[in-house]
Amino acid sequence: MTDPHDSRIDRLEIRLTEQEATIEDLNATITAQWKKIDALVRAVQRLEAQIEEASAARGSAGAPEPPPPHY
Repeated sequence: MTDPHDSRIDRLEIRLTEQEATIEDLNATITAQWKKIDALVRAVQRLEAQIEEASAARGSAGAPEPPPPHY
């Protein structure tokens, strides 16, 4: 005869194994998302720097841009 505790322990071990696999999958997903977020943050910072450089190069120092010729 099998001990009812053996069956329960087997089920718990299976459940634990499945949960560990799920945790590993979630961790991999979070790590990938974090890397993507970091890359996007760096891209936004580069674009902000380019915008600042373009504004400074224009030399307008806050002067309004003249209207287009068709006005």
